[in-house]
Amino acid sequence: MSQRLLRHISIFGIGIYMLALIVVSVAFRHYALQPKWMLWGIGEVLFFFVLTDVFYPRWKNDDPKHFCRKVFWTALAIRAVYAFAMCYYYYYQTSLPFEYNAADSFGYHKMGVILSRSVRQGEIAYVFQYLHASTMGFSDQGYTLWLTLIYTIFGPNVLTPRLFKALMSAYLCLVMYKLGTRTFGERTGRLAAVMCVFMPLLVQICGLHTKEMELIFLSLLALERMDYLIRSKKYTVWNILCPILLTGLTFGFRTIIGMCLIFAFLVFIILSPNDLTNKKSKIITLAATVAVFFVFLLTPIGKEMRIVYWLKFTDLNYQAMKYEANGMRHSQLANSALLASGAFVLPLAPMVEEAPDHNKMIHGSTFVKNFLAFFAMLSILIAISQKKWRDFSLIGAYELSYLAIIMFSFAANSERYHEAAIPLIVLMAAYAMTHLSRKNLKLFYVYCGILFVALLTWNWLKLSARGLV
Repeated sequence: MSQRLLRHISIFGIGIYMLALIVVSVAFRHYALQPKWMLWGIGEVLFFFVLTDVFYPRWKNDDPKHFCRKVFWTALAIRAVYAFAMCYYYYYQTSLPFEYNAADSFGYHKMGVILSRSVRQGEIAYVFQYLHASTMGFSDQGYTLWLTLIYTIFGPNVLTPRLFKALMSAYLCLVMYKLGTRTFGERTGRLAAVMCVFMPLLVQICGLHTKEMELIFLSLLALERMDYLIRSKKYTVWNILCPILLTGLTFGFRTIIGMCLIFAFLVFIILSPNDLTNKKSKIITLAATVAVFFVFLLTPIGKEMRIVYWLKFTDLNYQAMKYEANGMRHSQLANSALLASGAFVLPLAPMVEEAPDHNKMIHGSTFVKNFLAFFAMLSILIAISQKKWRDFSLIGAYELSYLAIIMFSFAANSERYHEAAIPLIVLMAAYAMTHLSRKNLKLFYVYCGILFVALLTWNWLKLSARGLV
């Protein structure tokens, strides 16, 4: 990808955001964002577009070892500094070192402190009693146990888990490089890695006390190990067990992540070219994967998988009913079948005060994802036209299945649930950017216009639904 084209895309990204923010703030001036939220948003947008435009041309021709070192240490430094600074920022803003609108964070932290204290006092049986009696569900216990381990070793300091998140997020950039390079080539892998370094949401997650960074790291590492297993053809005990263990761990953070990983691997095996897996290998691998799936079904994980199935797919109008019950207008537009068409894009950036503080703080980061969504969707068309869809099958099956599940659930408009899809949106976007044609650029200009109108409409709907305009 040429530096000129990357700068062209960056200018459009910054321009669309600034124009939308100005128009929304003037049109709905009584509900315009406070200056501090505007500064956060402008900073997030400039951070991504300007630094990606500066550093990718500088790093793209380095040898792989130097490139990986620069990516990892730059990402780690940014994330560690951010995690440290945000402890004090949140304490200043909320009187607690936790994010705005923190809810689950308090529960995770409190339970981690209690369990770690029990372990330190030698009362390990209490941990097992908690696991047996917990009503939170298996998919919430993994993060609590992770915090318990950290607090037991390092003490109950909220900064320590966030520094681990910074380390995971930095290594995630290298995982994206490896996965992107093997799937789409060196250029795409490098652009994806650099964009991950400066992707604001992947930095900001490190300053939160939620479980999203851990589940993103485990899921992407599991995908990378699955990809490596099949492409390397090195069927050693460790290479086989590693993706199984990583997939199993994801069930302790979010059930649907593990389900989607198993599904994606099955699709990848079925669609992989014969030079990667011959017929005999496909049969053996499919049989082993199905066996692992049934083992999961016989554990407590299986119960939650069945619950997820009924809750996610049996009620496609959950969103509409929820908004209607709250007396909000336009509830019919919250129909899951309608929202599903914008799976890659939603939720759109809130640019008015009628939104939770955390969402307003990260609205610029949300816009970056909204902007990159075009390239992620375009990548599917490019993969099909270039007959790369077989190589694309692992990433595509995971991303599409995960987005489908959350769009037909209570989480369709939840930023937290969409965060798990962000790294692959970045990777898919990098593939499209490195294979852009003039025809694709025309579509890009159209999308910029649509995104601008969508942002205005989205923020008008937020106000109108509450009877404010």
